[in-house]
Amino acid sequence: MISRRTLLGGAGGAAAFALAGRAVPPAFAAQIKAIGLQLYTVREIFQKDPVGTLERVARIGYREVEFGGGGYDAMDPALLRRTMNRLGLRSPSVHIGYDALLGQFDKSVAMAKTLGADTVVLPYMSDEHRNEQAWQVALPNFNRFAADLKKAGLGFAYHNHDFEFTVKPGGVSLYERFLKETDPALVKIELDLYWAAHAGENAAALIDRLSGRIYAYHVKDMRSDRSMAAVGEGTTDFAALFKRKGSAGVRHFYVENDQAPAPYLPDITTSFKTLRALRF
Repeated sequence: MISRRTLLGGAGGAAAFALAGRAVPPAFAAQIKAIGLQLYTVREIFQKDPVGTLERVARIGYREVEFGGGGYDAMDPALLRRTMNRLGLRSPSVHIGYDALLGQFDKSVAMAKTLGADTVVLPYMSDEHRNEQAWQVALPNFNRFAADLKKAGLGFAYHNHDFEFTVKPGGVSLYERFLKETDPALVKIELDLYWAAHAGENAAALIDRLSGRIYAYHVKDMRSDRSMAAVGEGTTDFAALFKRKGSAGVRHFYVENDQAPAPYLPDITTSFKTLRALRF
């Protein structure tokens, strides 16, 4: 992400404009440098035609993709990488499930590296893990995954849904336990803005609290009825969230809509155009 400080030439640049009595021109607002897409959004068409789907995604203007769903883990990662290279796409991070990290760690690392990723994201914890006892077993594994991935030259992050905030054994949410019991230097956060808000969290306050630990955002909009929407078709003020101090270190902005309507491409085009025009 291009930081506002960089674009303004530091605090001195902004002060110079102020002293001159002139407003900072719109060109000095920050914008997202490379807009990404979480491929789970288009999982049905990706599974049927991965190469063709990547071509369509690149044609819209996306420059980053995050693999997740769509059966990508059963595909040839070398073919996917060659396709991305040809299209000018890159995949900074990939979603890899808990069981795969437990039982097929070396294979998972090899796949992530072949795809060109620098970070492995744990995307989801199934129902059997959503209780106090199972969570206490899982959290040390998060730390271990992160430490072992670092040895392999990769980072690690955890992606939230809503249950982490709403399940509160003993009055303490699973997310609070996650934050307290994982190593902030190793276990980073991929913050799904929709699911956090859906759980009743104040997204702005959460971003500020997580400052320095957020690796990436999942960017999806919420309508007034709390349903998912393409970016720009809901009520979320993304500019206000992205300009917060806690967003300063966020490296990637991945469009995602778990419930995008077929044929999917119009939905992700709307999101792309909204984010391309966004200034903050």
